[in-house]
Amino acid sequence: MRPAPLLGLAALGACAASLAHTGLAPNVLAHEGHGHPPRAEAGAPFPIPEPGSYRLPPIKPAGGGRVLDEAGRPRDLLDDARAGGVTVLALIYTRCGDVCPLASADMARLQDLAARDPAAARRMRLVTLSFDPEHDTPEVMRSFAAAWRSADPAAPAWAFLTAPGRAELAPILAAYGQRVDAGPDGSLSHLFRAFLIDSGGRVRNIYSLDFFEPALVLADIRTLLLEEAGSGAARGR
Repeated sequence: MRPAPLLGLAALGACAASLAHTGLAPNVLAHEGHGHPPRAEAGAPFPIPEPGSYRLPPIKPAGGGRVLDEAGRPRDLLDDARAGGVTVLALIYTRCGDVCPLASADMARLQDLAARDPAAARRMRLVTLSFDPEHDTPEVMRSFAAAWRSADPAAPAWAFLTAPGRAELAPILAAYGQRVDAGPDGSLSHLFRAFLIDSGGRVRNIYSLDFFEPALVLADIRTLLLEEAGSGAARGR
């Protein structure tokens, strides 16, 4: 059973609705001016644009780096992106009692929503990376994953990763502009960020918690998949 988020979804909806189209997410404004009117998804706090009716220009190269999976095996953070498809990367830590539980709940909702579209689910991957390697060992991440990952075989793959140590973590955080400040009580002060990464290893959107709405993220994923399909068709002519 998944743990309940500590913050109410209604509060998130009200906040997101009031902040919509303010530029907090770099490509949020790309959702405006599309050819089809946005549709209201059930449960979404704001209208969701039609996939493929807008563009998500590349923002910057995504950062790789040495990380560990739940079994303690080393890998590169961008292995999923290099395998093809679209990756959603969320940066959290498991001891967080503030925004991280809500962000993980949104990732779980995205996983469940994507499971209804097997074609998209097969081409997307979810990645949760901890920035608290001293506490969030592979064993901790494995236990954390069990609380959130769906058993539905149609759901997209979801990797839960940590870093071997601070030395390996530092360049990753720098690449994504993720600032983390340690408090005297051991808490980590941070702003939540999630990143949409295409199969070419480029960041195509950055989400604050206010815009990390699963229906919107899935529309962005479908938009990138349509773009990749169109590019493939053009190359085949």
